[in-house]
Amino acid sequence: MATSTDDQPTELRRVLGPKLLLLFIIGDILGTGVYALTGQVAAEVGGAAWLPFLVAFGVALLTALSYLELVTKYPQAAGAALYVHKAFGIHLFTFMVAFTVMCSGITSASTAARAFASNLAVGIDWKASNFEIMLIALGFMLLVAAINLRGVSEGVKTNVVLTLIELSGLLLVILVGLWAIAGGDADWGRVVAFETPDDKNVFLAVTTATSLAFFAMVGFEDAVNMAEECHEPNRIFPKIMLTGLGVTGVIYLLVSICAVAIVPVGELAGNDTPLVTVVERGAPDIPIDQILPFISMFAVANSALINMLMASRLLYGMSKQGIIPRSISKVSSRQTPWAAIVLTTALALGLITYVSNASTEAVAILGGTTSLLLLAVFAVVNTAVLVLRKDHVEHSHFSTAAPIAILGVITCVYLVTPLSGRPAEQYEIAGVLLVIGLVLSVPMYLLSRRRGERLEVGSPDDLPPHDIP
Repeated sequence: MATSTDDQPTELRRVLGPKLLLLFIIGDILGTGVYALTGQVAAEVGGAAWLPFLVAFGVALLTALSYLELVTKYPQAAGAALYVHKAFGIHLFTFMVAFTVMCSGITSASTAARAFASNLAVGIDWKASNFEIMLIALGFMLLVAAINLRGVSEGVKTNVVLTLIELSGLLLVILVGLWAIAGGDADWGRVVAFETPDDKNVFLAVTTATSLAFFAMVGFEDAVNMAEECHEPNRIFPKIMLTGLGVTGVIYLLVSICAVAIVPVGELAGNDTPLVTVVERGAPDIPIDQILPFISMFAVANSALINMLMASRLLYGMSKQGIIPRSISKVSSRQTPWAAIVLTTALALGLITYVSNASTEAVAILGGTTSLLLLAVFAVVNTAVLVLRKDHVEHSHFSTAAPIAILGVITCVYLVTPLSGRPAEQYEIAGVLLVIGLVLSVPMYLLSRRRGERLEVGSPDDLPPHDIP
């Protein structure tokens, strides 16, 4: 485990202590997935819907341990892009990994903005048109950008409030579930009953469901992009990240167990609001249909805020390391990466416009594609931690066992392949995104070469000073 070290100089303001970092990680992992995924997971495995969440937690834990070694070894922004560039030193590969992670964050935030607008309309009983929903989503994303530009302290404080509201909705489901179970209104036989689709065996059904459930577990990797804004990241990251993963894992298990124990699987499968159904069945007197839209609205707002914080810091870190033009690493007088925030917000606004004209099914497939792309990145990160074992640093840091990293590579690669039961549409969308990344990598590379900027990663002290307006 790492020991405490002095904070390294950074242009970004260090405001994240253990408590704020813990709420950041919990809020990011919880997101909106569990509010809708429980029914889809149950459709794959029946009452044992808790098992895919448990397996997804195990896969996430393997990769989290690799991230912990790397973030305590290299406590800088840019996350996976930094680690991959240090391990392999291939500019194109680094850019594609960073582009993939950034796409996942911006896609998640943009979809969350759309969901925020939809939940707002439902909550106030407004029959808004698709165009009006899009305008609300665009306005919401501009508000997120304003908070982000204001400073990470304001962003994280907002995250604290939204995370507590987000937790309240899931705790309500758990408490109602435990109340119904205590009153004898639950069927425990369903909790251990496997009901798989006719064309799948139990193993394939579990891995397919795990691919869905894993989307609800991602988010812990976003925190490493905030390393330059944390006090003593070498010391606090291991305990806080593992605690955050543990808390969210327990919440997911309790929610899935309560759901299948109270509501028959047939009613959960294909249900867009499975947790509403659970509360309605367990506590009919609670007007959950009027409360949940607002809780969901705050939950998706939290997802959007955290993902945009992550995406802008990732872009800032890439620029600071010379992977993309250094002009993007410009910092404002409030010590926020304003150029990266402006660029990621512009990309998000364009994506919101696209998502607003896509079908609900297309958005769902895009969510699965996000999970697919992140699993591919996780496989690379688990490999990078092994490659970088030969790179020694002066300070102490967290270390994961090599067999754990190898198992992380194997599990992530398996969940990426069609063997895990992923639909072909996810690979089609992923292919399009990667082609876009390849096209964008060419002008980025040429621009950097024309300006004579280095593409090699060194220590922050090796890089030229940045202008602070």
